Amino acid sequence: ISVLKPYEESFNKSIPVIAAGGVYTGADIYKFIQSGAQGVQMATRFVATHECDASTAFKETYVKCKKEDLTIIDSPVGLPGRAIKNKFLEDIIAGIRKPIKCPWKCLKTCDVDSSPYCICAALTNAKKGILEKGFAFAGANAYRINTITSVRELIKTLLIEYKRAAAI
Repeated sequence: ISVLKPYEESFNKSIPVIAAGGVYTGADIYKFIQSGAQGVQMATRFVATHECDASTAFKETYVKCKKEDLTIIDSPVGLPGRAIKNKFLEDIIAGIRKPIKCPWKCLKTCDVDSSPYCICAALTNAKKGILEKGFAFAGANAYRINTITSVRELIKTLLIEYKRAAAI
C-alpha cells in the first residue's frame, strides 16, 4: 500500500487496494483497513458455510483439514496454488497421470497433451464431492476452520472480532 503513495501523489489519483490472502478474522480485516486498504477479499471462510453451493463432502474437506495437509501444487495451467492434500494429489505428485478427456479447452495456458490431469474436471468433481477425482484449493488458514456455519453467523463473528480489534 505504501508503494502506491508516490503514484497517487504524482497523478493526483486515489488507487484503491483490496487486501487478499490470509484474511481470516475480523482482527485481520481491521489490520488491513488500518494499513490503508479500502476493503478485503475473503474466500476460504465462506466455503464452509451452508450457503456455499459446494457439496457437504467438499466443505468437510476444509473442516477436517490440518495445517500439514496444505501444500502448494503446480496446476496444469502453469500457476501455483495451495490445495488440501488427498489421494488424487498424492497420485499426481507421485507421477501418476490421470486420464484426460478435456471437453472444455478453457485455458490457452493448459497443455492437455502433457498435463497430468484436467483442472476443470478435477475442480468440478471436487465441488460435487467426488474428491477421489479432484481436490480442493484452499487458503493458508483453511486448517483453522472447524465447523460449517451460516454466512449470517460468520459475518456476526467477523464484526465482533473487528470491533474488539478496533477497541484495543
